[in-house]
Amino acid sequence: MTLDAKDPVALTQALVRCESVTPDEGGALTLLETALSSAGFTCHRMTFSEPGTPDVENLYARIGTGEPHLCFAGHTDVVPAGNLDAWTDPPFAGVIRNGILYGRGAVDMKGGVACSVSAALRHLASNGGGISRGSISFLITGDEEGPSINGTMKVLDWMRARGEKVSACLVAEPSNPEALGDEMKIGRRGSINGEIVVHGRQGHSAYPQKAENPIPKLARIIDRLATVEIDRGTAHFQPSNLQTTVISVPNRTANVIPAEARATVNIRYNDTWNRATIETWLREQVAAAAATVDARYDLDVSGTGDVFLTSPQGVLVETLVAAVEAETGRKPALTTGGGTSDARFIKDICPVIEFGLVNKTIHAVDEHTSVADIEKLTAIYERFLTGYFAAA
Repeated sequence: MTLDAKDPVALTQALVRCESVTPDEGGALTLLETALSSAGFTCHRMTFSEPGTPDVENLYARIGTGEPHLCFAGHTDVVPAGNLDAWTDPPFAGVIRNGILYGRGAVDMKGGVACSVSAALRHLASNGGGISRGSISFLITGDEEGPSINGTMKVLDWMRARGEKVSACLVAEPSNPEALGDEMKIGRRGSINGEIVVHGRQGHSAYPQKAENPIPKLARIIDRLATVEIDRGTAHFQPSNLQTTVISVPNRTANVIPAEARATVNIRYNDTWNRATIETWLREQVAAAAATVDARYDLDVSGTGDVFLTSPQGVLVETLVAAVEAETGRKPALTTGGGTSDARFIKDICPVIEFGLVNKTIHAVDEHTSVADIEKLTAIYERFLTGYFAAA
């Protein structure tokens, strides 16, 4: 039977049945390319590489050449299913039971991708099979759940080189905590990691005067970092926070004082800071803490994606809020919490917002979404498309 890509439930099922665990494409991008090219989109498949990372396939598809240019972004890669015996149904079967569609990626985020594609195809069909104004595109990566190196960032570079300009972007990430219509993301906090290595001198634990134990020094550094107030939050963001996520000592012998101790901290920071200033803050804090305990240390800081905020005023946010309210009866809260997404890259080329399915079961066993929510989200996107092109 030929797949009708205007049916978001059937399209979600078909995508879930593609075993596209990062970095495997699993047939998901091929499925979308077929659906979009059949509807008149010009499709580009591209594979990007980087030493030390897996090759990743990506898809960019566009219909129309004019402005405004609205882009839907998303990913078809998924996290591993884990223990298969823990699943009620096979994770890549796309089973529908009692109005619920189960499967890995049903929510994060094949369901959202399917809804956006179906909405776009319905929009085109309502215009006689073509686009009456502007352009619609899809940027779909297979590297969001992985290193995020050979995916959206490199597609955006490819688009810049071609002169592709985007007016606005909607990422179909699952944004709602409890019910469709709860929340829309208009920004995200930035994220950096700091790896601290405190150096000591190895020796026998019975002769501590002949050694230098780095563990107590690292512990005191961590304690200072964990207790200092970074800021008190801003109008649209919660307070920045630092969490110690890894502590490791390369030592397996109880009577040996180790030569070094390591810790990794992660900071989620708000718009009080940018990538440069929060790194400076971290380096200053570590240096001050290390000085109080006479610690010799190294600090390596890494991170991708700075904090960003899309203005709540304007056609993009206001049109989607109106569409959500019209279809659900709820006015979504405009939020910036949670983790990161590929919106952190897209914000460099255009305003970007996120709205998708309910995220309660993402990455979990028996990940699922209701069929009703899939249909409703498609209706929201379709209404949004009509409103956006009318108002932009």
